[in-house]
Amino acid sequence: MIKKKIALLGIYHETNTFAPEATNLAAFHKGFWLEQGQILDEYRGGNHEISGMAEVFEQVSELFLIPVFYSYATPGGMVTNEALDTMLSRMFELLEESGPFDGILVAPHGAGVNELHPDMDGYWLRELRLRVGSEIPVVGTLDPHANVSPLMASETTVLFPYQTNPHLDQAAAGRKAARLMVSILLGGKRFEQTLLQLPMAISIEKQNTEENPCRGLLGYAEEVRAMFDLESVSLLLGFPYADVAEMGSAFLLIYEKGNTEVNKAIEKLLAYVNARLTTFNGTKTDVYTLIPQLFGLEKPILLLDMGDNVGGGGSAASTHLLAAFDEARLSKLFICIYDPQAVKALEQSPELPLFLRVGESKYEVSVVSSRLIEGNFSESSPRHGGFVNFNMGQSAIVTTARGQTIMLTSLRTVPYSLEQLLSKGLHPDQFDYIVAKGVNAPIAAYQSVCKSICKVDTPGTTGADMTRFNFLHRRIPLFPFEHD
Repeated sequence: MIKKKIALLGIYHETNTFAPEATNLAAFHKGFWLEQGQILDEYRGGNHEISGMAEVFEQVSELFLIPVFYSYATPGGMVTNEALDTMLSRMFELLEESGPFDGILVAPHGAGVNELHPDMDGYWLRELRLRVGSEIPVVGTLDPHANVSPLMASETTVLFPYQTNPHLDQAAAGRKAARLMVSILLGGKRFEQTLLQLPMAISIEKQNTEENPCRGLLGYAEEVRAMFDLESVSLLLGFPYADVAEMGSAFLLIYEKGNTEVNKAIEKLLAYVNARLTTFNGTKTDVYTLIPQLFGLEKPILLLDMGDNVGGGGSAASTHLLAAFDEARLSKLFICIYDPQAVKALEQSPELPLFLRVGESKYEVSVVSSRLIEGNFSESSPRHGGFVNFNMGQSAIVTTARGQTIMLTSLRTVPYSLEQLLSKGLHPDQFDYIVAKGVNAPIAAYQSVCKSICKVDTPGTTGADMTRFNFLHRRIPLFPFEHD
């Protein structure tokens, strides 16, 4: 028996077009640049979508999964032409060497933006389709923060966004995609997908799928799926920090070819959303309003720094909350700040006490103790992003005269794992306040150890109020920009 061959590939980046620093080729090499067998070595047995895909194909003897290429960079500014061209050249070179294929599994993010191609994911998926032909099924996953374009939908057979935020169902989404590929290649089934772009962009503050309004919206989507016998109705929360035409929330409807009920499903979903538009905006509480409210909360308190959300392209170097807590004379705070220069200063000047300028504002702190640490750590439990291995670069932990603890890193690091603290000898019980530079993603890591959780609307390139940003290319009308 000749096995059918399935290629696995992806280019994954969440691009913040308001972030000043471009995402270059080096950023992808510092993230994940995986070729062929390296891909499954990294993700087998994990909670990534690739983990779920691999799990399915290990149990199907008639199909053979061939990992080709996967690259990832920490969310940031526009992807450079050099980076995209180099990745595509290498990906298609490896694809040609390993082919031909009977099917393609893809793992894009869905919110990538390139200098030349604003719809970066649509562009590379179209280039892939041109190479493999129109008859080969192209099935994949998406991050629910994808800004899905008509081109992404038309150039793929079906795409399954994960449906939780924090993202805990990535492997499950990968399994869905892989099983649907099996049903196409071995079961002879044929599927189609329809993109429904909604008249809103859900505020990042309201994108937690365990809470309303998203919880209710997902529940209604499942009712609609069952009502009209669809394969899936998947919510795209959208990524509000990309100035592109496809920015905004959406649904992807997947159904067997011949289903004539899709338009009725679309009408139901639109009616539900239009009746509840205002519920998808947030309260946006700033730190000076929040601080008086903290004294009545049980500690430790998780403070989500929405304006410096690393997972949304934030700098990871904001000191806004640190300064506010200093001003309020509050101690027992933990915060992680990206500042390779400060780490080098500690390496070169170990004498204490030391006045150190940290973060993008070069905020001055008085350091009374410090230690250098290696930046590698691992996460074994399912967490947002499905990452197993993390690298902060050469790092340091300092204690200030105010009694605050600052972790300084040489690489921007997403706060998706409690092991960032535990593996370095820190425990949440040491602190009254823990700052995580994110919005919803860190909750999966910290909710088991933090008694209270507060979202703080801070300044930065990921500020919670998207209407403060100068959009030139978005759709009109779009709530909350337009209320009619």
